Amino acid sequence: MAVDRLTGTRTATVTSHADPVFEKHGITHYGVTNMPGAYPRTSTMALTATTLPYVMQLAQKGVEALRQDYGFAQGVNTHNGYIICKPVAEAIGLIARFKDFSDT
Repeated sequence: MAVDRLTGTRTATVTSHADPVFEKHGITHYGVTNMPGAYPRTSTMALTATTLPYVMQLAQKGVEALRQDYGFAQGVNTHNGYIICKPVAEAIGLIARFKDFSDT
């Protein structure tokens, strides 16, 4: 979602293939939803190229890969029976099952 840095207001809105772009505050926006679904082969190749290095880290180091890379660990929702992503725990009403990853 594009946000105007000066005002903090949302500048993007959903568009369609028939009318995909619009300009607001001097910014050209493209808001067509579900683009991966429109180009499944290309999106699969991009997703694989992006995620394969993480898969390789997990295969080589196991959970230790997450302990060594804070950003990587931020992508984990559950571990050892706990919900380690606080927004997920809050959203599903299971905050009692929340535990910080470093404590699991």
